[in-house]
Amino acid sequence: MLDVAVQAHDGMAFRDLAPAGHYVALRIGFAFPLVEQNLLPRSWVEHYTRQNFMLVDPVMRWLYGHAGAARWSAITLPDPKHVLAQAALHGLNYGVAICFDDPGPKGQRSFGSFCRSDREFLDSEITVLAKKLEWLHRAAAPPTNLTRSELEALRLVKDGMLVKEIASLLGVSEGAVKQRLKNAKLKLGAKTGSQAVSAAAGYGLI
Repeated sequence: MLDVAVQAHDGMAFRDLAPAGHYVALRIGFAFPLVEQNLLPRSWVEHYTRQNFMLVDPVMRWLYGHAGAARWSAITLPDPKHVLAQAALHGLNYGVAICFDDPGPKGQRSFGSFCRSDREFLDSEITVLAKKLEWLHRAAAPPTNLTRSELEALRLVKDGMLVKEIASLLGVSEGAVKQRLKNAKLKLGAKTGSQAVSAAAGYGLI
């Protein structure tokens, strides 16, 4: 669902405004994003991974520590391994980092890194990219209408319990448990129980 939304917005803005490639991560939880899309050059992705640049990349460090937008050229964090200079060898000469986060200590963040080979991004282009990323960030927000009993049923399924065991533990009928799980699937837009559990866990609800 969200992958489709990312693809749609890529066609509308990301690919057009960032022809050299982009990386988008939505709703980053404890360690991993709910959805990510990496359309950076494969040669760069492979080199980046081999060199383990993630921990020293000034753009990624900026994205994890700030909100808003910044051109790569304006990021003054240390770059001891010359990540940006090496990125330029793969056609990533200019870039902009954009990040949104939710308020509060439990807020999640979404961010994107967008690249060009020919020139700096214009202010107007950054505004369009930011609006698209913000739309995706909000579209990926967790549902707020799941009941406590529905979340409880999902949590127990995640723990490996069967419907019969859940019913016995909670003192309700198996039919009641199945209905809670069915409601949860509908609210999460999931086709199967395992998808519902995965989505709820990804949102940080269970």
